[in-house]
Amino acid sequence: MNDSDFRRVEPGEYPRLDAALAAVNRDFAAIFPDREPLVLMAWAGDEDLGEQIYVAMPDGTWHGNGISEPDGAAADRAALALVAEAAQDTVIELLWQVWPECPFHMLGTHPRPEGTGADWEYGPDHGTRVVWWCRGHRGADCHDLATVGELAGALPGKRRRELRRGERRKGRTPRALP
Repeated sequence: MNDSDFRRVEPGEYPRLDAALAAVNRDFAAIFPDREPLVLMAWAGDEDLGEQIYVAMPDGTWHGNGISEPDGAAADRAALALVAEAAQDTVIELLWQVWPECPFHMLGTHPRPEGTGADWEYGPDHGTRVVWWCRGHRGADCHDLATVGELAGALPGKRRRELRRGERRKGRTPRALP
């Protein structure tokens, strides 16, 4: 595998992954407002895997496993969970920073179906949304921090105000932040 085997994914090529990345990038911008958004990169893969997609930094560097666009009844939710997890792997490994972090427990969060508990295991889920989930203090007070794509609303008030000021300084209309 060499660099020429990778290419940047064109907008609309993987619509579910594009939509999921847009939500994840809102959360990325809430914590890293001065960084360019994450992108999707593709690798031709092999006969068994087919084309694999990676969530990458704007320069095309990535970390972690490739994903494929899901299909089926819960494909949009599955795509959001896959992209959030892949983005988290890339950010943590390449920026060496826990992301996203629960502002109340100062712990890293993980994408999960809403309402899961400390004893949840991967498998079929019945949640209707994908959230950033925090284990809490020793698993005793685990909680859903925010729906993926809405992390800015879970930030403490001072941090939300800083984001709005930063958007204004850049000459942009601030995004609606709760």
